[in-house]
Amino acid sequence: MEYVILFVSAILVNNFVLSRFLGICPFLGVSKRMSTALGMSGAVMFVMTIAAAVTWLIQTFLLVPLGLDGFLQTLSFILVIASLVQLIDIVMKRFAPPLHAALGIYLPLITTNCAVLGAAVINMKSGHGFFKSVLFAFAAAIGFALALLIFAGLRERIERADPPRCFKGVAISLITAGLLSLAFMGFSGLVK
Repeated sequence: MEYVILFVSAILVNNFVLSRFLGICPFLGVSKRMSTALGMSGAVMFVMTIAAAVTWLIQTFLLVPLGLDGFLQTLSFILVIASLVQLIDIVMKRFAPPLHAALGIYLPLITTNCAVLGAAVINMKSGHGFFKSVLFAFAAAIGFALALLIFAGLRERIERADPPRCFKGVAISLITAGLLSLAFMGFSGLVK
């Protein structure tokens, strides 16, 4: 039951984008089209899950035994994330050039996506074991993908609508993001 609560909590209650406000840059930048949002979601899910596993191993078997966890934790986590993003960049460029072109600058920005780094740091601060760390990161990535895909769908519909002139563009996107965040706050009583 503990794992189910952790999983549901990371997706709905403590959603990285809509509750913790981590990963806002790709959330706003890649959500104009559902296809790019789907590609970014897959990339973030892969990076966040693998990064959680690798950073847990580095923290547990290298940084803590050497007493370097306070000094090199963030730096080593960013290096792991950057390496994984480069791997995805190479694979996407080779096997999915249209998606690679559509994601543009946002794909390398996964390296600095605070949601990916946040998942690794939150795992360490929470003292999760290996399996819990990977599960939490995977669930957080699903929550990120869920928020991104819902928002992309809403933005595609809003694009076909005719809002007042003062609300066109970024304004209506931010209002929509705020309302979506409020909707996800309704899940806060779901898990205690």
